[in-house]
Amino acid sequence: MEDNENKENQENSEDQKMSLTEHLIEFRKRLTRSLIALGIGFGVCYYYKDFVFDIITRPLTQVLPKSSHLIYLGLTEAFFTYMKIAFFASLIITSPYILYQIWKFISPGLLPQEKKYVVPFVISSSSLFIGGILFGYFIVLPTAFEFFVSFNNDYLKAMLSFKDYLSLFVTFLLGFGLSFELPIFIFFLTKLKIVNAKMLSRQRRYAVLIIFIIAAVLTPSPDALSQILMAIPLMLLYEISIFVSKFAEKKAVESEINE
Repeated sequence: MEDNENKENQENSEDQKMSLTEHLIEFRKRLTRSLIALGIGFGVCYYYKDFVFDIITRPLTQVLPKSSHLIYLGLTEAFFTYMKIAFFASLIITSPYILYQIWKFISPGLLPQEKKYVVPFVISSSSLFIGGILFGYFIVLPTAFEFFVSFNNDYLKAMLSFKDYLSLFVTFLLGFGLSFELPIFIFFLTKLKIVNAKMLSRQRRYAVLIIFIIAAVLTPSPDALSQILMAIPLMLLYEISIFVSKFAEKKAVESEINE
């Protein structure tokens, strides 16, 4: 009897090891495909680096005085800055494919009826990420830069390092892109039964406080204007997340009934 139990335990252990091995193989495959896509996108973006440079600097150059220009201080600074530009642009362009690979990695752990969400997940998460970046690019950055550049006068001239500008630009827009993923994040938390729609509605006051704290952290510039401009869409997304949570709860109940 004990020998049979030991044998069963050994077989279960081997199954778990195989499952872990297969899991790691799948992770490597999805990671490799994502890196290949990111590398191809990087090569294309670096080839058109001057065009990408013009797009990235436009929110600032539109508000700078005509005689102003960006500078670089180190000998290799311009080269590595262009590398960063190409990488950031590639990350945006390939984000739908990377999100698809993420979904394919986690989908084996989902129920069959949940796997049909692959297309809505990729479309919605990509749209929210890119939408957050576009909102920051067209709405927030020009407003914030116009405010900061307004201090330029006859005695105080702006000599801006492109390295510092790029760091601010990337951090700012990635913060917006990731923060706009809130409804997707809430959807999965609801599926895991960590949160629910009633809880989110009841904790709305605390959520507003947390949103303003997050906005203060994600906006590199310390001005209140950019923080408010980030907090407003986040509060709207929080309200949308409540409806998303209700939808996830409804689908979970339907799945239990079907089973």
